[in-house]
Amino acid sequence: MVRANGAVSLRELARVVQTSEVTVRRDVRALEAEGLLDRRHGGAVLPGGFTRESGFPQKSHLATAEKTAIADVAASLVEEGEAIVVGAGTTTQELARRLARVPGLTVVTNSLLVAQALAHANRVEVVMTGGTLRGSNYALVGSGAEQSLQGLRVSRAFLSGSGLTAERGLSTSNMLSASVDRALVQAAAEVVVLADHTKLGTDTMFQTVPTDVITRLVTDEPPAHDDRAATELQALADQGVQIAVAGTGQGTGAAEQLPPPPRGRRDMPLPVQRGRMPQTGQFRGPGAGGLGADPMERTARVADMRRR
Repeated sequence: MVRANGAVSLRELARVVQTSEVTVRRDVRALEAEGLLDRRHGGAVLPGGFTRESGFPQKSHLATAEKTAIADVAASLVEEGEAIVVGAGTTTQELARRLARVPGLTVVTNSLLVAQALAHANRVEVVMTGGTLRGSNYALVGSGAEQSLQGLRVSRAFLSGSGLTAERGLSTSNMLSASVDRALVQAAAEVVVLADHTKLGTDTMFQTVPTDVITRLVTDEPPAHDDRAATELQALADQGVQIAVAGTGQGTGAAEQLPPPPRGRRDMPLPVQRGRMPQTGQFRGPGAGGLGADPMERTARVADMRRR
């Protein structure tokens, strides 16, 4: 399955072979030891390390329920009449399908998939960058794309990527994609990263958005066994990133958030309008209660989360 698709989720593997994810995880670990694949949070990919990037067909089959829930929450952040930028990716494509219902919206994008999702939205204006088409993810890249973004100012940028860590922020495996994403960030007053739990703790070759520039992360709740993802979420929150966790149980897109501690953030081109962001609670880790604002309480609950 990995050879055919480039990537596969543990959930899908367990369904196909009719066994538990625990058993699948053990077998995947053994296959990795033989050099046949690389493990990722929630799945496995062909070997390739930092430089390998799966194409759109492979990415579209990973964490589909999680991406849908994340897109629901991200769309709730967008208000009528806003101007935003949306980067390339399968998660941002899901977001674009929901943005088609927001009247008076202007969306600037370098993604053909995002533009296609909005093509028939009567009340949404789509502005595409120039550039050279990168076929693996249907995105426009290169100097043409970057130059078309110069002088642009919008309220928010919605971006995805290949990996997200508290140390380096958002990253991707392709230099051209990373360069365009950085140009999208420079055009926005706020940066919202969309990343499912399989990308948490994963670091790839090219940094796109440093942690101190990320305003908000919209993600899904890591599985109870995924200590690294839960720890990474807490580390991101400690650095001031607002965390919105989308629930996937019923596909409602309901989110819980962990308010960040105060910190200095690099000034962005426009004033950050934080009052427009809905506050819907606190981040709750797998099998644990809400992680409150008190650092000692958060540390204790993260430790409890790991034990569980």
